[in-house]
Amino acid sequence: MKILVINAGSSSLKYQLIDMQTEKVVAKGGCERIGIPGSVLKAKGNGNEKTYEKDMPNHKVAIELVLHALKDEGIGVIKSMDEIGAVGHRIVASGEYFKKTTLVTPEVLKTLEEKTFELAPLHNPAAATGLRACMEVMPKTPMALVFDTSFHATMPEKAYLYGIAYEDYKEYGVRRYGAHGTSHKFVSAEAAKYLGKKPEQLKIVTCHLGNGSSISAVDGGKCVDTSMGFTPLAGVLMGTRSGDIDASAVEFLARKKGLNHSEAVIYLNKKCGVAGISGVSSDFRDLDEGAKNGNNRCALALDMFNYQTKKFVGAYAAAMGGLDCIVFTAGIGENSPNVREGVLEGLEFLGVKFDKNENAKRTDGIHEISTKDSKVKVLVIPTNEELVIARETAALL
Repeated sequence: MKILVINAGSSSLKYQLIDMQTEKVVAKGGCERIGIPGSVLKAKGNGNEKTYEKDMPNHKVAIELVLHALKDEGIGVIKSMDEIGAVGHRIVASGEYFKKTTLVTPEVLKTLEEKTFELAPLHNPAAATGLRACMEVMPKTPMALVFDTSFHATMPEKAYLYGIAYEDYKEYGVRRYGAHGTSHKFVSAEAAKYLGKKPEQLKIVTCHLGNGSSISAVDGGKCVDTSMGFTPLAGVLMGTRSGDIDASAVEFLARKKGLNHSEAVIYLNKKCGVAGISGVSSDFRDLDEGAKNGNNRCALALDMFNYQTKKFVGAYAAAMGGLDCIVFTAGIGENSPNVREGVLEGLEFLGVKFDKNENAKRTDGIHEISTKDSKVKVLVIPTNEELVIARETAALL
């Protein structure tokens, strides 16, 4: 069976077609500038690449073009839509309405659109648009919703509740939900395989570090805490997101800058983080270059990011009552030796020892950077959220 994985944004749509017998990606690509002049699909399949420059006024047209590419001569990998057993859709936020991967029905779609959009206003509406487009173009194909938050549904109340009136939590669902769950699930399971142990035997801290970053405590294969909160704004400072900040400071800033509530949230999401601290960029490669050239604000932004990540690692080791493994993943976690070094230095008291030469290497697949005598294993593991979505979809069927 082949599973089509869809990740729809407001003006973009990424896809992968995965053969579940081999778990290999047989085709992938992405539509850019949907609803914007100059829209384009860049597709790969059958060992070839092709670019389609075509007006895509909406996601339905984008989906139609993707399906055309999957059958197109030269890069096509299927002869009929019947070869696609199901479509798995990445959904960022589920609230408390969905605890696990869910098959789409009219009732499920209604709940998704009426209850969850305000929890992830930048992500869920776009995903629902892509979902509806798929349903219209592929009406007989099962559709599954795979939530970034599902892996974090195992957190206990003491971890996910905020210190607000309990009645308000019950009425409005204001609590910690987390994000990047598919990534944390994948790399923690891969770490267990690599170490030759069952997930139930391990206490792991997974560090998904990218333009959006989150850290999770995975105890016995289950998430018991995570750094992102009610929305993906919480936790460590990120590319352009502030991370944790005193709510009163937000009100103070909004008053001083003349911002209303919505504008203040946009400010915290788009104008802060390492970009705001450095005044240079949200790209960590630019920050590294700036720091090397003596830009103190670039160096400060990096130091803050590393320090805050380190604090979560230490806190989660304490929360789990021990630590067997630290995993780095995602764009920064996989590709920035400097960040990994900055996070790991000072964790010797936990039994963490790492090899700077191994850390500096770039390799494919899982890479162990801890020393042989380190009590805590440190691994760099490339994430594969699309494969998790495909597996969850196939399992549901």
